[in-house]
This record gives sequence, structure tokens and C-alpha cells, in this order.
Amino acid sequence: MNERPIGKAGRSGQRGSGSGDATPAGSPGSDRRRESGRIGEEAAAAWLERHGMRLLERNWRCRMGELDLIAEDGGTLVIVEVRSARTGSRYGTAAEALHGRKQLKVRRVAGVYLQQRGWNGRTIRFDAAAVTLDASGLRAVEVVHIKNAF
Repeated sequence: MNERPIGKAGRSGQRGSGSGDATPAGSPGSDRRRESGRIGEEAAAAWLERHGMRLLERNWRCRMGELDLIAEDGGTLVIVEVRSARTGSRYGTAAEALHGRKQLKVRRVAGVYLQQRGWNGRTIRFDAAAVTLDASGLRAVEVVHIKNAF
């Protein structure tokens, strides 16, 4: 698997897919997408741990949403949004799927997380992990870690 850490992400603002492309829950397409997302998160978590971060939580949820990965890098709390896309996807790359609305939502959910943990004064960083999967969507072929993504 290829691994590339990169600096601060650009702000393309482009969403990877249109709202009309939704697949009904429970359909084979949604199951496949869920499995691809799980594989992407596993690959991203492994990458973070290999590069010295300590994973604290996965898929932390509250009524406002979910945080994919929560890690610690030195004394910094790191919230990692994971985006996965298959090689050759017509919807663009995984990194392109991290649009402004999603960034805002992650920030808000992180605020709830910090408040619930009593960590409001803690240093925090928002990273992203763009995971490229093979054409089947069942194997990660590249993880790009974007430090200070937003």
C-alpha cells in the first residue's frame, strides 16, 4: 500500500457526489459502501499508529454526528476525518469529498466530544485521511494523511 503524508489541504470545495446518487439503506450498494468505509477507516487507523499516533477512539457518536478517528499525537488531540474512494471512481478522489459542510459538521461534533470529556482547553488538530481503495472497494491501496486539513 502506498502511504503519503502531505501538508495542509487545498480548499476545492467540490463534493464528490451529487445528492441524487444516494443508495437506499440496506441495499447491496449501501452495504458495499459501508464495508468500503470500514476498510478505509481500518487502513487510516493502522497508518496513524504506524506513524506514532495513539488511537483513542473510533466512530465516536453523538446526536449531531460522528467522529471517525480520535487520536493523540504528542500532547495534541487529533480528530481524523476518513474519506474513501475506489480507484477510478466517477465521483472523484477521497480528498475531494471533504467539503466545507462536512468540515463544519466535524468541528461541531468535536466541540461536543471535548465538552463531554472536559477537555475544552486541550490543543486540537483536524486531520484527514484520504484512502484509495482498489476497484473492488475491498482493499486499501493508498493512504494520504493530510495534517491540519481544516
